[in-house]
Amino acid sequence: MRTLWIAAALACGLVFGPLAAAKLPAPPAMSEADKAAKATKDAAAKAHDAELLGKAQDRAVANYKKNKGMGEPQPASAAASKKK
Repeated sequence: MRTLWIAAALACGLVFGPLAAAKLPAPPAMSEADKAAKATKDAAAKAHDAELLGKAQDRAVANYKKNKGMGEPQPASAAASKKK
């Protein structure tokens, strides 16, 4: 039964594969106004992303300073006594 399903799937792929791979028509060319609007929108999005990244980095630095990194280092003798 399983081989029947595999054979059917392969047959469908051979029949419908070339139809799906047919070349689609090219999208319409963008006008100069559309290109300018897209460039403005992209620049605004890039500036917004840079601002969000800066805020996230500031929060990370503040969190690091608040928690003083990884914490207080333990002396070697205290670490060794915990292992026993």
